[in-house]
Amino acid sequence: MTRIIAVWRRHPFLTTAFAAALAVTLFFGVRFTVSAIYWADPAHRDQVMAPWMTPGYVAHSWRVPRPVMEAALAPLVRPGERPTLERIADENGLTLAELTALIEAAIAAHRAGE
Repeated sequence: MTRIIAVWRRHPFLTTAFAAALAVTLFFGVRFTVSAIYWADPAHRDQVMAPWMTPGYVAHSWRVPRPVMEAALAPLVRPGERPTLERIADENGLTLAELTALIEAAIAAHRAGE
């Protein structure tokens, strides 16, 4: 411990920068690991669409590129937003079942084209 303090006293800027870089690396490493474990679980693939899900979550769960989802929902969602499916349906006067059918049709079209 005294060695670390001695190094910090000699090079406070470099030691602080190293500690910050280490903290950022640990943060993103843990985030990556948690995400990899979550999406590796087969229960999270092709999930039944629920009101709380965002289009990005659905795209990830159904393994389609985000641009496919964005193109399917372009008339319904403003660019840069991350609304839930429930909010998209409410704002556009659709039922959740109608929105789900629209998304599933886009996914089926994408998969048919692969």
